[in-house]
Amino acid sequence: MKAVVQVVKKACLSVDGQVVSKIGKGFVVFFCVEKGDNDEKMFYFVKKIGGLRIFADENGKTNLSLADVGGEVLFVSQFTLAGDCERGFRPSFIGAEEPAKAKEMYLRAGKLLEESAKVPVKFGVFGADMQIEQTNDGPFTILLEK
Repeated sequence: MKAVVQVVKKACLSVDGQVVSKIGKGFVVFFCVEKGDNDEKMFYFVKKIGGLRIFADENGKTNLSLADVGGEVLFVSQFTLAGDCERGFRPSFIGAEEPAKAKEMYLRAGKLLEESAKVPVKFGVFGADMQIEQTNDGPFTILLEK
């Protein structure tokens, strides 16, 4: 399992020119389910993402969480994070989980994140060709792997 967490001022996700999800201040999370991932890993990621204290407090220290700042999450399935570029120039995606299982785990993780972190979570469209416009803040980007 892998996730890229980016702090944003705003983000908007569209499919076929139609806006599907948009958020204000918060995180865009690109989430990848890999072969062999299980609920234990998913719970770890949900807890970690919801608890990240990477927003600045009144002293400019990264000390505040999503809930502390009233943030939102745009949660995007991103199987390409499983891409292996070790050999050649064309990534191999054999490490990505098969679509049905990946979709189920992605949707459950997003719902659990919303419940546990008590913040709004908006979703991308699994398997779709998505366009994402985002205004990164910082930029502040975290790579989570387990």
